[in-house]
Parts: sequence; structure tokens; C-alpha cells
Amino acid sequence: MLSPSPFAWVSQYLFGFFFAYGVYLPFWALWFEDQGVSAADVGMLMGLGFATRCIANLLITPRIHKAESLLPALRWATLACTIFIAAHLAAGPSFMMLALVTVLFNLSFGPVVPLSDAMANYYANRGMLDYGRTRLWGSVAFIAGSSVVGYLASQFGANMIVYTAIAGFVFSMLLVMRHPATMPISQHEGDAVRPKLTLLLKDWSVIRFLVLIALIQGSHAAYYSFSSIYWKEAGHPESLIGYLWSLGVVSEVLLFAFSKKWFAGWSLRTLFVISSVGVMVRWGLTASTTAVGALVVIQLLHGVTFAIAHIAAIQYIQKSDANKMVALQALYNAIPLGAFIALMMAVSGWGYELWGAKVFWGMAAMGFFALFIKVEPKNRGVRDINENSQPEPQN
Repeated sequence: MLSPSPFAWVSQYLFGFFFAYGVYLPFWALWFEDQGVSAADVGMLMGLGFATRCIANLLITPRIHKAESLLPALRWATLACTIFIAAHLAAGPSFMMLALVTVLFNLSFGPVVPLSDAMANYYANRGMLDYGRTRLWGSVAFIAGSSVVGYLASQFGANMIVYTAIAGFVFSMLLVMRHPATMPISQHEGDAVRPKLTLLLKDWSVIRFLVLIALIQGSHAAYYSFSSIYWKEAGHPESLIGYLWSLGVVSEVLLFAFSKKWFAGWSLRTLFVISSVGVMVRWGLTASTTAVGALVVIQLLHGVTFAIAHIAAIQYIQKSDANKMVALQALYNAIPLGAFIALMMAVSGWGYELWGAKVFWGMAAMGFFALFIKVEPKNRGVRDINENSQPEPQN
């Protein structure tokens, strides 16, 4: 289908992109380790990647505030991701070369998530798709990517991690080159006005939102960097580790699939409290045991610690002024999901070398502090099209 519906275009692109991300996020630390990189340096490299995403989302993403600029920007970013992910094969085992390609890749990778989410939000606000049902295909792809690469790495070696990621980005490149049936276009003159990030960062509602999300999503830093290494040291094979990561995303898929039905009428406060409690329980268990049964419970809680918080964050952004949505999406990905996770990855690398799995208790504490931050969005003064309009058929 050369001109798919908005739902088909966004969900299919997310499938390709998150397949590659399902390879990158769980297994890149293992690939670095296979190159001879120490645990502390793994933390530094992974943290450097997230820090670079932060810079990209502060300096590059907000410039793409017009709806009609979203598609060209996604195409260039996906092409650059494909090139620089492949460059890792020529970089190892030099730490400086690995750091260089990490920066280049994440400069390209960073804008993709907020821009693709901005595409989804654009169509969702016009009743053309449901965000949860669209985003779940990214989660399904993450499961596929982490499962496939876990098997391939255990059978054929760690370089299969890079080869599989390359395949995912090539597939994404083919998908992003198509035109959706309805192209994104700015509807009002004010939608094309570029908002100033400095003004948004003076808004206490925005600041509270960013701090709250930083605590909840930042608590995943040690998980992203060291859970695979931690579980492998406990004697679990790469294939099981891949299945565990996939199981976590299965719960995420269920939350996205039924979010509109399950959470209709729920306040943002309620969603964030549930997610914060999940953070305390999940990372407390992670610090305490590596038994397979417990790991299953831990991974099923991913839907609570990640998906519910993400759904609440997207609801906050969707209720903002149209010209601020990409800027807020950029800040969301730059600060809580970029800078703060980068900092916590570096800290967790140092902490993991000193204390091992006890570092996860620090992650659990972040959920406790998140309980005390209240966030409510400012109304746009326009009707929520998702609630008052019927979406077009999603097939």
C-alpha cells in the first residue's frame, strides 16, 4: 500500500523503528561488553547516548514545529540512523570511536521518537487514529526485535546484535518513504508559530510535569543499562534475557491496546500514582532476586512503570496548544527521557560496580519521591477530538 491511512502509516513505521530499538536498548550494553568495555564505561557510553538525545531534542526537534515538516524530518533522521548504526561495526573496540558513533547515532535517533509521536498526536487530535492502538505496534515490534536478537546472539555471537539492528533500520527506511493518504498540514496560522522553550521552562506546570516524568522514567536507567548483564551474571542465557525483555513489553502492549477503555475518565494524578507505586515494587524486587518466577512478575510490571506513565504524559501533551505539542514532546524526550536517564545511567554504572544489584534500590526510591508531585494539564479551550469524533476505520 503506497498511500496507507494515517493509522496504517504511523503504526507500520513504528513497527519498523521499534524493532530496531528492541535490539538496541536491551542488548547494546552486552555488545559493548563483548567489545571489552568495562561496566563503568558501558554506563558512560549508554549515558552518553541518552545525553546526546537530550541535546538533539533541545536543539533540533523543536525547530520542526510545523506539521508539514514532520515527514521529511523523519525520513532524514531514519536514513542517518541506518548509516550510523552500521558504523558501530567499524568502531569497536576503541572507546573513543565507540563514543563518536554513539554520539552520531543518537543525534539522529533522538528526534525520531518525539517526531513520530507528534505525527500520531496530529492524527489523533483529528480523529484519524487512537494513540494507544497505534503505539502498541511499536511495542509489538520491540518484542519481536528483542526476542529475535536474543536467539541470534546466543547462537551466532554478539555481532548479530548490530546486524539485526541494521536490518530493522533498513526496513524502517523503506516504510518512511511512503506518503500517508492524508498528509500532515498546519491548520491554523498560530500552529506554525515556533514556541520558545525558555518560556515553556518557566511554566511551573511544565516543570512539575518534567520532574515527575524524570523520576518515573528515569528509574528505568539501571534496568536499561545493567539488567541484561545482571541476569547473565546470575546464569540466565541471552535467549531467556530476550524473552524477559519481550515479556515486559507484552504488558506494555496490553496497556496501550486497552488504554482508552480501561482508563477512560481517570485523572492524570491517578495514573501517575499507580505508576509511581509500580516503580517502588518493581525495582525493589529486582534488587532482591533473580529467580525466574520473580523476573516474570518484575517484567509484567513494565506496563505499570513505563506504559501508564507514558500514556499520562501523552494525554498532558495532547491537551496543550497545537503549536506547543512538538516542543513539549521534544522536552519530554530531551529532559526526562534523555538528560536525566543519561545522568542516572552514568550513576548506575558507578553504583553497579560498587554495590551490584543494590543499585536498584535507588531506582525504587525514585518512585517514592514521585508520589508527592501533582500535575494537571492546562486546557486548550478546544474540544478533545478523540472523545467527540469518530475515528476513521483503522485497517
